[in-house]
Amino acid sequence: MRLSASLLCHLAAPAALGGAIFVAGCATTSPPPAPTPTTSISGAGATAVQTTSAELPVDFVPVARTGRYTLVELVPQPAQRDLLRQVVEVAIPPSFDASVGDALRHVLLRTGYRLCDAADAAPLYALPLPAAHLRLGPLPLRDALLALAGPAWELSIADATRQVCFARHRTPATAMQAAIPAAPDQAFRTEPQEVQP
Repeated sequence: MRLSASLLCHLAAPAALGGAIFVAGCATTSPPPAPTPTTSISGAGATAVQTTSAELPVDFVPVARTGRYTLVELVPQPAQRDLLRQVVEVAIPPSFDASVGDALRHVLLRTGYRLCDAADAAPLYALPLPAAHLRLGPLPLRDALLALAGPAWELSIADATRQVCFARHRTPATAMQAAIPAAPDQAFRTEPQEVQP
């Protein structure tokens, strides 16, 4: 009996220490200490200036516990900061005779943006929607808009009014000259060839 009581005393101390370490490991982290103001006086009759001695670290990210083992960072998602990064999916019924303008308006539903009524974009809006664009995504909003408009159109965003506008690409003069074919008389001119009997 005496031996078991002695053994029990020797085992109780490490068990209590282990339990304390376990409980301390599961405890929540406390927020950083509040900055303590310090007062400094410069000069003989100068006024007191209050400064903070402790600043938050640059890499500090506030978190909130949402479950027993789940911590959530209290920062907005990238798609919440830049709305053009939000993911959209487009599915237009094939029986619906849609134009590109209709598809653009459909994509912009519930995104926070609207299509501008620019006169130079009217030809784009009137184009028929290709079958390849009846189903798009999931894609970032910017990529979906560019896919629907095509390479001939340039996307511009008015962030202040949250409007999406399109304008024709302005091609530089050198690209236009390269796209123009040679004159017909020069294009089909061939050197005379000798005919062998």
